[in-house]
Amino acid sequence: MFFVLQNSDKFSHARAGSIKTDHGDIETPVFMPVGTAGSVKGIDVKALDEQAKATIILGNTYHLYLRPGIEVMRQAGGLHNFCAWKRPILTDSGGFQVFSLSQRRKLSENGAEFQSHIDGSKHLFTPENVVDTQRIIGADIIMALDECAPGDSDIEYAKKSMELTHRWLKRGIEHFENTKPLYNFSQTFFPIVQGCCFKDLRKQSADFVSQFNCAGNAIGGLAVGEPQEVMYEMIEVVNNILPLDKPRYLMGVGTPANILEAISLGIDMFDCVIPTRNGRNGMLFTQNGIINIKNEKWKYDFTKIDETGTCEIDITYSKAYLRHLFISGEMLGPQIASIHNLAFYSWLMQESRKHILKNSFVEWKNKIIKQIMVRL
Repeated sequence: MFFVLQNSDKFSHARAGSIKTDHGDIETPVFMPVGTAGSVKGIDVKALDEQAKATIILGNTYHLYLRPGIEVMRQAGGLHNFCAWKRPILTDSGGFQVFSLSQRRKLSENGAEFQSHIDGSKHLFTPENVVDTQRIIGADIIMALDECAPGDSDIEYAKKSMELTHRWLKRGIEHFENTKPLYNFSQTFFPIVQGCCFKDLRKQSADFVSQFNCAGNAIGGLAVGEPQEVMYEMIEVVNNILPLDKPRYLMGVGTPANILEAISLGIDMFDCVIPTRNGRNGMLFTQNGIINIKNEKWKYDFTKIDETGTCEIDITYSKAYLRHLFISGEMLGPQIASIHNLAFYSWLMQESRKHILKNSFVEWKNKIIKQIMVRL
């Protein structure tokens, strides 16, 4: 994998580039739909490709490890074959699940021991075996094992957590370099910057991560309860240190406004469950604002979901019909809404890229945020 930086916006830190992988090129900025258990909920790969316009998806190591299990992944020849997705895949290491399962896990120098949420069985993730697991899953981009400290951590805990993540990182990189891909394509490894909401820790972590000269770098431990102004401040601190010639991945963020502001600070890659989770609950992001499709006001609205035509599905179905599907409990409703929201996020990335290449990103961003975040 390698990254080509095509333009840096003259009036911000926004970047347009291209990530080259054996499963195809990824134009950046890019949003990665979350396929936690080997599927983006309710969306088949054809719709994901042709309607949602996804160029890379994310799989979750923790969930795939537990179910269907690593032996199934191995015999399938990896996740690409298993779910029939031909484009790139990124897998997280399970570090965030370790964070979210705080009542079910125990951290040590060796790794993270946790209880399965499925059957209560005990498992151990180490910096080495999560590399092995992601090798078997067959991700194009593999993430390092880290601890994601809570957003309200004190500096003492945040420092200990960061230092543990750094020690794990050294072991993970060494193991990655001493192992090979199992299938007929290359894989790459991203470390993760931690440090919670403390500038000095974030600087230390960014410096530490940068020394390994990996093909890309990630920023974790944000959007976990801290104010968004603090999140932006931490992104700025880290991006002033991370190398310019490597893609930067902001993990688990976020709303359209969060993403646009992070792009302006120099982020290239994003993932988040918001477009699909909110879609399943009837919230649609459109170029004119946010719609709660369950509201009575849409009952007799026979205009199309988004007449600006973010994707084909938007000019096929009306708001009234989509509301009817939700009110009736028809599974087609959440599917349409999820595809629409992912297509909207893809559109947002494409428009961002277009304006970065024209050096007009900041003016467009400031205008479009006000437009798309209003509640209709």
